[in-house]
Amino acid sequence: MKSLQKIGDFLAYALLPIRRNATFFVFMYILGLVCSYAIVPDNGKSHAYSLTWQELFFDVYTLCILLAFIPRKIRAWIRVAFYTVAYVLAIIDLYCYVKFDSTLNPTMLLLVGETNTSEASEFLESYLSWNILGSSVGLVLLLALLNIIIGVWHKKIRGGISLLLKKQQSIWVPLSNIYNKVKKVAYIIRPTAGLAVLVTFIVCASLCMENKRLLVKLMSYDNIGDVEHELTEKHHGVQYLPIYRLAFSIYANELTAQQLVRLKASLDDVKVDSCSYRSRNIVLIIGESYNRNHSSLYGYETPNTPRQKKLYKRGELMPFTDVVSPWNLTSFVFKHLFSLYTVGDKGDWCDYPLFPEVFRKAGYHVTFMTNQFLPQAKEAVYDFSGGFFLNDEQLSKAQFDTRNTDLYRFDNGLLCNYEKLKDEGKDKPQLIIFHLKGQHVDYRTRCPKVQKRFNKDTYKESRPELSDKERTVLSDYDNAILYNDSIVNAIVDKFRKQDAIVIYVPDHGEECYDGGVHFYGRMHSAEITPRLAHAEFEIPMWIWASREYKAKHPDIWQAVRKYRKRPYMTDAMPYLLLYLAGIECPQYRDELNILSDKYNEKRPRILKRQVDYNVLMEKEKLQKEQEKAKENNKKKR
Repeated sequence: MKSLQKIGDFLAYALLPIRRNATFFVFMYILGLVCSYAIVPDNGKSHAYSLTWQELFFDVYTLCILLAFIPRKIRAWIRVAFYTVAYVLAIIDLYCYVKFDSTLNPTMLLLVGETNTSEASEFLESYLSWNILGSSVGLVLLLALLNIIIGVWHKKIRGGISLLLKKQQSIWVPLSNIYNKVKKVAYIIRPTAGLAVLVTFIVCASLCMENKRLLVKLMSYDNIGDVEHELTEKHHGVQYLPIYRLAFSIYANELTAQQLVRLKASLDDVKVDSCSYRSRNIVLIIGESYNRNHSSLYGYETPNTPRQKKLYKRGELMPFTDVVSPWNLTSFVFKHLFSLYTVGDKGDWCDYPLFPEVFRKAGYHVTFMTNQFLPQAKEAVYDFSGGFFLNDEQLSKAQFDTRNTDLYRFDNGLLCNYEKLKDEGKDKPQLIIFHLKGQHVDYRTRCPKVQKRFNKDTYKESRPELSDKERTVLSDYDNAILYNDSIVNAIVDKFRKQDAIVIYVPDHGEECYDGGVHFYGRMHSAEITPRLAHAEFEIPMWIWASREYKAKHPDIWQAVRKYRKRPYMTDAMPYLLLYLAGIECPQYRDELNILSDKYNEKRPRILKRQVDYNVLMEKEKLQKEQEKAKENNKKKR
């Protein structure tokens, strides 16, 4: 009996954390459920949704264990602090979700840090309204009010009832007897309840420990790029509560701050020895998610680039045939594309100057028109990671003279905006950068309905292995490429009567049911095979020049025609631009300029810091030759 009693007493201790923090446990658990389920769709697949209540039980109970060992008076104040932080964060997080369709994120935290008192007042006047009480925010406020009432008045209410009952002796005696009986029953039930709590805690711990491990992994990197890459994994840490989202946002901002410090230090290294202004107007168009093998300019059977093909036939546009991107993530590509760092150099990308800084230092007026990288509340980590060095106030001023301030559903809106800004700095040589939304997922939203030409029936004969749904996605992608074709052609037309050269290059490629794989998008965690390299890293690149430009610079146009089949990786793009501008600076390397006679065609083209594209293609070629030889031997036999 004594041993059973000891076991019962031990199990009863499992209830102690909850008994000592009963109100705290109940309200924090309910608050966690409200915060989680208000923003996570129940689609049957979400890890965040399926494990929320288990992980929440583990977190709240663990917190109650810690609180249980703290003296009562101190514990009460600590609980008040936790209440305050939890409710304030919940209200902010859910308010952001209701108003901006986004929870707390790194960009939102950055925007708050850059907001002054006046801007904050204007924001509150604009966005605070009574109808917010009808949302999940109102539910949290109601929960907080109920929590305060119980927390402040429960002792007074309990004391008042006791005093009333003592005065009414006729009621007090039988109630005391009932209370004593209940107490005895509770003493018996307590071990059972303790066992239930203990088992629940152990089960919840085992279920949520993987997410805890992934959260630790997510927040253990030393640069924001690796964090972003971790988020592309199928299974990554889920920040299911506002407190976790705040912690992650602070962590992400700390990482970018470290790189910003190094970038700002490199501002002192921006030196220009001389500039001949070889090209008065240089236009760089940066596209998005463009698989070269899905462009009819490069032989794709669906006619989705008719305007570019027309320019090519007229001799105005020269497509480069062997170009790859160093990464299949926009943010990584932008860092390599803008920095004078190239893959294999010492240090990191943020230790080198950014090419727009060099252009401004040389006397060019630099315009940046982006339809993706503007800081906004609803911004994914990917855009935050790719645009933070473009949007920092000091670095932005160092790089750009003119910038747009609005984003548009379709890229044509960006061109219309440029028309209003194009006269800024018109007396100076111009570097103009257009960053398009291009073929960014979701493809169906990247082309106006009136301009869509292809549908699922377009591919019935050519792609019979695909389902109707897959052919629809493919048609959306090709329609997006067709619309992109009209956009780049419109940009070219803007400079047709000027002394101008235009370069088009997308950030990376994109899967769209290539090589027998029923998949679209990008396989970030997969091994880089020849098939994946063809789809996600091979990209189109072309150079167009106006008639006036070709007349003034026949040597450059001759080099474009001569060298357009050279192997190239876009991390070296700044060196082509510096050459076209005639900028001489300490960092310039002629062996990285694709139009130079000294260009290094044997430079390794390392994809994702993993594999050399040139070696990969040689292996594929050898494998195909071996397979062909085997087939020939079979035929001879």
